[in-house]
Amino acid sequence: MMRIMPIETSPVIAPGTLSAVPQPTLATADGDLLLRPLEPGDAAAVHAAFQDPTLRYWHARRMDSPQEALGWIEGTHETWRTETAAQWFVTGAADGEPLGRMALREMILADGVAEIGYWVLPAARGRGVAPRALAALTQWALAAGFHRLDLKHSTRNEASCRVALKSGYDLEGTARSSVLHTDGWHDMHIHARIQEA
Repeated sequence: MMRIMPIETSPVIAPGTLSAVPQPTLATADGDLLLRPLEPGDAAAVHAAFQDPTLRYWHARRMDSPQEALGWIEGTHETWRTETAAQWFVTGAADGEPLGRMALREMILADGVAEIGYWVLPAARGRGVAPRALAALTQWALAAGFHRLDLKHSTRNEASCRVALKSGYDLEGTARSSVLHTDGWHDMHIHARIQEA
């Protein structure tokens, strides 16, 4: 029988801290964008997003139907309840225009770490959506108690590198041949934001 070894550090974020409250809606500093939990009515827009070849290429995922998108959206509510991930839909604050998605992936509350994920719809690219939304998410996550936020992207994805650097995510290094894309293995840049002491 395997014995579990005691951990001598306290959890950085106590279990139940996030799931005890509804997932928040976040606003960007300029008030122009909202990051809100996904809703069933977003399924068509999410499905449409994954018809973009650029998005599919960098994320190595596809979504074949609005029903599949609806299942994914339902899963985002479950990951909030289990405190393993959190997804936000980025929209225009005034008109609700779908613009993109921000996420905290692979959350480990005990260690206070999570990985950033995001995409922006083709029509919204070049409008500063990603850095503004990332700033809002980062501010919330650090205030919520996360100690380290990782942001990883293919070294070939120059746009994501610009977003990371513009948003204060320092480049720490390169993980060689670490993520499989449809065209083979990619080196990944590793960026991070750390909770200030």
